[in-house]
Amino acid sequence: MASPETGYVTDQEYTHGYYAELNPLRLRLALLNGGLKPPVIEHACELGFGQGVSVNLHAAASPVAWQGTDFNAAQVVRAGEMAAASGADVHLADEDFATFCARDDLPMFDYIALHGIWSWVGDANRRTLVDFIRRRLNPGGAVYVSYNTLPGWAAMLPVRELIRAHADVLGAPAVGSAAQWDEAFAFVERLWQSDPAFARAHPQLQQALAQLKTQDRRYLAHEFLNRDWTPMSVTQMGDWLGDARLSLAGSAQPLDDIAALQLSSSQQALLEEIGHPLLQAATRDVMVNQRFRRDYWLKGARRLNALEVAAHLRREHVVLLQPAADVTLEVKGAHGSAALQPQIYQPVLAALDGQRSRTIAELEAEVHKAGVTFNQLREALRVLVGKGAVAPAQAPEVADRVRPQCARLNEHLCSQAALGSEVGYLASPVTGGGVSVAPVEQCFLDARRTGLTQPEAWAEVAWRVLIAQGQRLMRDGQPLATETENRNALIEQARRFMDNRLPLPIMTVYMRWMSRLVMEWIKPLKRCR
Repeated sequence: MASPETGYVTDQEYTHGYYAELNPLRLRLALLNGGLKPPVIEHACELGFGQGVSVNLHAAASPVAWQGTDFNAAQVVRAGEMAAASGADVHLADEDFATFCARDDLPMFDYIALHGIWSWVGDANRRTLVDFIRRRLNPGGAVYVSYNTLPGWAAMLPVRELIRAHADVLGAPAVGSAAQWDEAFAFVERLWQSDPAFARAHPQLQQALAQLKTQDRRYLAHEFLNRDWTPMSVTQMGDWLGDARLSLAGSAQPLDDIAALQLSSSQQALLEEIGHPLLQAATRDVMVNQRFRRDYWLKGARRLNALEVAAHLRREHVVLLQPAADVTLEVKGAHGSAALQPQIYQPVLAALDGQRSRTIAELEAEVHKAGVTFNQLREALRVLVGKGAVAPAQAPEVADRVRPQCARLNEHLCSQAALGSEVGYLASPVTGGGVSVAPVEQCFLDARRTGLTQPEAWAEVAWRVLIAQGQRLMRDGQPLATETENRNALIEQARRFMDNRLPLPIMTVYMRWMSRLVMEWIKPLKRCR
C-alpha cells in the first residue's frame, strides 16, 4: 500500500534489478559518440536507489565515491549490507528527498542518477530534486534520468486511474499492495470483457494488459499503485531540468540514436529539418510511440570537434560480454530488424574475442587489416553495446585497484544466492559495474570457491538451494517435475557455465581473485600442520 506521507508503495520491496545505464563508463562512451565532452567523475549520487544493487555494484567496481538515499528503510538495510561487504566508498541514507537534499555535508557531484523515480513522485519532490541538481551538480556534470513518457503511455492513463481508484476505494488496506493489484486488475479484465468503447478505440491495450499479467507483482504495485504517476513528454522534462541549467545530451540506449534502425527514410528526413533538440526528440517519440526514456543531460555541454572525438574514443576500452560465436548478426529496432554486415562485424568480434579488454585504438589496428574503417568500427561498437554483447571497460590499472572490493562484494552476493537472494548480478572490475550472473550460476561460483572443481558438484550445491526454497527449474514455461530432471538440467547448466562463461574476461578476473583468496585461507592451515 502507499505510504500516507509520500504516496509511495512501501509494503512491497522493489525488484533487485541492475541498470547499466547508470554506469559512468556507459555515460562516457555515449557522450563521446554524441560529440560531447564527458565529465571526469569522482563523486556520484543515486537518488532513490531501490534495493541498492546498481549503486553498490558501481561503487565496488570503480574508484568513484557514491552517495545515495532511499525512503524504504528495509531496502536501505539490505543495500547497507552490500556496502559493508565490499568496503567501497559508498554512503547510503534512508532519508526522504527533502531531508537528504537539504544536507550540507554532501560533496559537489559530477554525476547524479535517478532511475525509476521521476514519474512516481509529485511536483513538490520534483522541485526538490531539480533544486538539488542545480546546487550540487558541478559545471560540466551529468544527470541520468529515466521516466515514463508520452505518447506511449497516453492510452494507458485512464486504465491506470481505474486501477489506482479501485485500490483506493475497494482495496482492503490490510491485504497489502500485491493483493490490491490482483483485485484491481481482475476488475479491469471484467471491464474489458464488457466491450467498452474505450477498448475498441484503443485495441492495442488488449496486448498491453496481457503483458501485465506476466510481470512481477512487486514491479506492478510500484508502477501503478503509487499516488503519483505522471508520464511526461521530453519537452516537459526539458522545462523542468532547464531550471537546473541542464540540456539534453542524448539517450542512454545506444540503439535509440541509430536513425536507420528506428525510423523510416521519410521520418529521418523530417527530423533533419528540425534544429531544436527537444522538439526533435519529442517528434521522434511520436514516430516510435515511445513509452520510456533513459536520457543523459549535461550542465554546460561542450561540443568536441571530430578530431577530438576520435582521439578520445581511441583511448576508450571495451570488452566482449559473451563468446563471439554467440553474438547474432541481427539487431532489432522500432523500424524492424536489420542484418549486421558480416564483413564489418565478424572482424570486430574476432578482435574482441580474447581474454582481456581492448582499447578502440587496438581494435582499429586489428580490423584495419580486414578493410574496416574507424567510423565503421565506431558504429559497430555502438550497436554491439546496444545489443548487450559489448560493454565499455576500465583501463587495466583501474581494474586492478578495485578488484579486491569487487571480490569481497561478489563473495557476499554468492553466499547470499545460496540463501535465496534474487540479485542476479556480480561486480566486474573490468566493466566498472555489474554483469549478469543468475543466482543459480552464483551458486556454482560459490561452490567453486569452496574447492569443488567439477560441474556435477556445483549442480548438487545449487540443487540443495532449490530444494530448500521449494523451487524447481523451468523449461518452456513449465517447472521440471522430477528430481532427476532438475538435477540433469542443473548439470547441463553448470557445464555450459564452465565452458562458455568462465573463460570470459569479465569472469576470469573475478575467479582469479577468488582463487587467490582461497589460497590465502589454505596457507595458514598448512602452516598449522
